[in-house]
This record gives sequence, structure tokens and C-alpha cells, in this order.
Amino acid sequence: MIQRSSHLQFTEHSVSFFRLVDIVVISVALLLVMSWYQVLFSKDYLLLLIASLVIFSYVSQSVQLYQSIQLNLFTQQFLLLFAVLSLTSLFVTLVLFLTKEGDSYSRFVLAFWYVSSLLGLMGWRLIYRKLKRQCYLQGRGLRKVAIIGMTPTGVKLFNEIQSHPELGVKCIGFFDDRESSRLEGDTSQIIGSVSQAIEMAQRNEIDCVYICLPLQAEQRIAEMIHSLGDTTTDVYMVPNFLLNNLMHGNVGRVGALDTISVFESPISGMKDFYKRTFDIVFSCCALIGLSPIFLVIAIAIKRDSKGPIFFRQDRYGLDGKRIGVYKFRSMSVMDNDTVVKQATKNDSRITKVGGFLRKTSLDELPQFFNVLMGDMSVVGPRPHAVAHNEEYRKRVDYYMLRHKVRPGITGWAQINGWRGETDTLEKMEKRIEYDLDYIRHWSIWFDIKIIFWTFFKGFMNKNAY
Repeated sequence: MIQRSSHLQFTEHSVSFFRLVDIVVISVALLLVMSWYQVLFSKDYLLLLIASLVIFSYVSQSVQLYQSIQLNLFTQQFLLLFAVLSLTSLFVTLVLFLTKEGDSYSRFVLAFWYVSSLLGLMGWRLIYRKLKRQCYLQGRGLRKVAIIGMTPTGVKLFNEIQSHPELGVKCIGFFDDRESSRLEGDTSQIIGSVSQAIEMAQRNEIDCVYICLPLQAEQRIAEMIHSLGDTTTDVYMVPNFLLNNLMHGNVGRVGALDTISVFESPISGMKDFYKRTFDIVFSCCALIGLSPIFLVIAIAIKRDSKGPIFFRQDRYGLDGKRIGVYKFRSMSVMDNDTVVKQATKNDSRITKVGGFLRKTSLDELPQFFNVLMGDMSVVGPRPHAVAHNEEYRKRVDYYMLRHKVRPGITGWAQINGWRGETDTLEKMEKRIEYDLDYIRHWSIWFDIKIIFWTFFKGFMNKNAY
């Protein structure tokens, strides 16, 4: 969907309100706990509070805590709050331990500050939600919405509104001039023609109008917009084309002209900073923790067959630029030409140790060096050999859009079973489908979930040869 505020989402002002209240709750929680334990509020505790609030804000943004508020995902809010506060507390504790400053603070204060902050953050959200729901049940604050066009897009929008009563939106029905045979869904929900919708808007009986017509109806849409310009009603366009084909809808401007992005990476600006920071920290920890395994694998490869320990193969990276991806050598050959044969079941090129490494995905571990260098990410679409890219970009629609982000060691497609040999076009199409779905819905929290599931679904796979 186009990322511009509407009444179906919280406004930026509301999100800022949530951020401010969260900061106040955390700060007050510390003061109350310190007062309860009769601990003086010193400069040390002030620095601790400021550092904690900065870390909390960073982690909140990284896992899109306030995006869950915008989308009214209440259960997810609680889970994210727990995760954000726990990560903040763990990070602060780790810093105090490493800097040996822990003795300057009361352990009881720190422990109960965490508990009271968690209860406070969850508690005020629960109260806010109950008050808000009560207002809507009493009919206060509800906004009336009309949908012009009983199209698949219009029906989908109607279902979204109906399934989220907490949004405070009431859809009065559909307005359409077409014959019932050309319409989608339950035609009994059509309560009038387009001209009647415009007349209701002019009488201020509608707060918002959604035009859900295909772009082919450009002239008709222009007439509607012109007529609705004589009202104070909010008007939004939701054409089928945008809903089905946008990778990351965003409204921009070139001079005096508005533009809508169709193919644009959602991971840019501060989001790219968050993801890159996460990648650096995670890859450093992985390389340190896995160093003994690296040594064992290196010895096993050298004892098993002749050749180097590592294999570097050209792949396409961010924006389709070539990168050298590192792997533990698992074959007796090292193809890196214009034609690369994919590994198949019982492939004679695979060494004994290499077979085990490929089955368990341990051959991919050196790619943490690629992550550290910035060529790859921990999570993203898996990089294919250049030869395979050139083949499938001609056969699979939107194939190259997977290169709008850095390739990853693990990915959404891999944990859903679409890894290994792609001996049919359908298999590659499914892999690309999941890759693009990942790009559209990216968040740090999504990355964390993929990493978690990789331990259960990503390492061992029957399709990995």
C-alpha cells in the first residue's frame, strides 16, 4: 500500500504521542523504584536513564514497534514490547558488566525497573485501547467511509475495514454504476450510484471516499475527483495496479510533480542503517562464536580432497552489482564461468566432506565475512550464480527485483522449503515469490524471526545437494 497517512492508520502525531508516553512511563518507573528503595537519583542514574531511552528508541524503531500500533496488531504490540524492553535491559546490563560499572547501581533497582517498566508500558496501552473501544461502541469518533467501485480491490478494502472494528471506521457500503454481472462480491451491499455518493459527500454525510477502480477508467476517475473537489471529504485512490504490483509504494515529488514509486527498496535511509548495524553486530558475534567450527571444517576439507579451503564464486549483489561470495569448498571443481551446472542428487563433483557441509548448510558459514564487508546481509534473498541470474531473469517476471536489497545467508524462501536445486521453472518462480514478499514486508523483527526459524528449517533440507 502507498505509505501515506490515512484515517485507517494512526497519524504521525499519534505515533509521537505513543513514543512520548513510553519515555515518560520508563522514566517514572525508574524514579518510583528508586524512591521505594530509598536510592538517590544521581548523575550515574541520569546517564543510565538517557542511555536506556536511546537504546529503547533504537530497538523500537528496528523492530517497528510503533508500526504494530499503526496496524492495530494488539497481541504483537505486547510481544514486541517484551522483546524491545528485554533487549534494552540485556544490552545495558552487558555494557555495565564490560565497563565494570555495575557496582555503581543497585541490582534491585535495575531488576524492578525492568519489571515495572514492562507492566507500565503494557498497562497504559491496555487502558488506552479499552477507552478507545468504548468510545467506538458508543458511536463516538466513528468515521463513515464509502467505497466507489465493487472491484476485487474494493471488496478487499471492505473486508479489511470489517475485520478491524478498533480502527473506528464504519463502511456505509459500495457505490457503483455498472451492471451487477460486472461486479465482484455481494451486490446487496451496493447502496447507490456514484452520483449519489458524491451528493452525500457534498452534504457532509461521508467522511472519506475510497475510489477502487482500475486505471483503465482514467476519464471516469478524473470526473469523480473533480466532483469530489467540491466537498470537504477525504478522497483516496486504491487502483488494482498499485495494490498488485507495487514493491514498496511511496509518494515522492520531483519539482512540482508528485510521483509514486513502483519498484523501490523499502530498506533505505535509517532503515538501511538499522539493518546494517544489526548485520555487523550479528556477523561479528557469529564469526567469534563459530571460529572453532571453522577450524574443524578447514582441517576436514584439506584431509578429504586436494584444493583450497574456501571457494569464491561471482554472484549478483545489491543493485545487480557483482560480488564474490565465499563458501567452504564442497566440490572437486570450482565452476565460476558463464555456464554453471547446479548441484544435483548424487552429484559426482561433491566430495564426502562437501556432501555433509551442503546438507547442513555449513558450507555457507564463510559468508559472514561477506556480511561484515557489506556485500551481503544475514537475511535476504539467497544469491544465485551469475549464469543462473542471466538465465532466469528472462524467464521469471520481476526476477531482478530481488537485487533491490543485499543478498542474505538465509532467507524467507529458504525456511519455507524453496532452496536447493531449481530443476523446474515453477520452483524458481516460488523462490522469487517468497523473495519479493520478504522485500515488501521487511523489518528487523522479520529478520529475527527468519534467523530463529533457520535453526529449525534452514539448515537441514531434503532439496540441498
